[in-house]
Amino acid sequence: MNNIVAIVGRPNVGKSTFFNRLIQRREAIVDSVSGVTRDRNYGKSEWNGKQFSVIDTGGYIKGSDDIFEAEIRRQVELAIDEADVIVFVVDVEEGITPMDEEVAKLLRKVTKPVLLAVNKVDNAMREKDAVEFYNLGLGDYYTFAGMSGSGTGELLDALVELLPNAQETQTEEELPRFAVVGRPNAGKSSFINALIGEDRFVVTDIAGTTRDAIDTTYNRFGFEFKLVDTAGIRRKAKVKEDLEFYSVMRSVRAIEHSDICLLVIDATRGFEGQDQSIFWLAEKNRKGIVILVNKWDLVEKDTMTTRDYERKIREEIAPFTDVPILFISALTKQRLLKALETAVQVFENRKQRVATSKFNELMLPIIEHNPPPALKGKYIKIKFCMQLPTPTPQFVFFCNLPQYVKDPYKRFIENKLRENYDFSGVPIDIYFRQK
Repeated sequence: MNNIVAIVGRPNVGKSTFFNRLIQRREAIVDSVSGVTRDRNYGKSEWNGKQFSVIDTGGYIKGSDDIFEAEIRRQVELAIDEADVIVFVVDVEEGITPMDEEVAKLLRKVTKPVLLAVNKVDNAMREKDAVEFYNLGLGDYYTFAGMSGSGTGELLDALVELLPNAQETQTEEELPRFAVVGRPNAGKSSFINALIGEDRFVVTDIAGTTRDAIDTTYNRFGFEFKLVDTAGIRRKAKVKEDLEFYSVMRSVRAIEHSDICLLVIDATRGFEGQDQSIFWLAEKNRKGIVILVNKWDLVEKDTMTTRDYERKIREEIAPFTDVPILFISALTKQRLLKALETAVQVFENRKQRVATSKFNELMLPIIEHNPPPALKGKYIKIKFCMQLPTPTPQFVFFCNLPQYVKDPYKRFIENKLRENYDFSGVPIDIYFRQK
């Protein structure tokens, strides 16, 4: 299971610099999809072989000092609820400020591990100045310089030591985990209640990893899986344009711990920014995705409605358009079983293996007819391809000049793959490597 580390502290102490330093250790995962701000505050990192998710709580505070106070308190409280380890960043240049004391007061009550990290310590004088941070009552501190990176090694060593061990991997339960995600009032709870129905006896409630995610073992109509319910992704009134940290934090855990994400959207509101952000979060984590357009009974329909609606959504989620979109109503129980069947099918798609010999028989002739365009007079020859033994579908193509293969050709290969194999709802990774 993935651990979550939250970085807290008042504005301008260098949280984001530290955050960026952490997530750049794995640049491949932080490929930002243009126009969506979600990468500003959520990323993955790895140190000493331990992987963890990092959340920067600082991205979104705007406004006067008293708004700051309330905002910071809210962010710290949320971090305390959701994270496994909290890193509290302070600034040696400014020393202890009243706001630092406020944050420390909140953190002193916490049972979770808190690391006090003193930033901007880049010489011996400042090492001495850092001593005053003992006054925050949080015990020992670590000094580092976010800009140059000095000292971050020791800080990270201490951090990964504190992370809980991931031994509770799937032992007793090999059941697929379906997370129901979406913004508030999209009808996630009604969807789950409609599925579970009155037959509450088939349900075992295990409090999930966060106060909000509840795991329910679902066993009806020949399906058996874990249903993870996430209480709505909230949007604070003050933050108009950005998908902010609160919403990400709520879904991150549910999405990371699931196999399939059922993204419930409100038909009367359309596929909005927040829905898109959740979609890309699931895509980035390489989860299977099914989009459920709920409250379809409330929409005025003519012959074209479903087709138009579906086309609009596919335009928004391009280039990953091979995703099942179902129109449901939790209220009238319309197409609920179909939604489950589809989710189970996507789960099967995600774990399918393609035999190497068959794969080469299919792909090599296609590549021969449509080779990658030559670059600077150099011709790219692809000789062999295979599926990698990874939990999610990844394919590697061996060729003489992998660096010359550009994105459009990767998309062409992916499209051919999807035409011939059912990877509906599943993100695919395609790599080109030197033979």
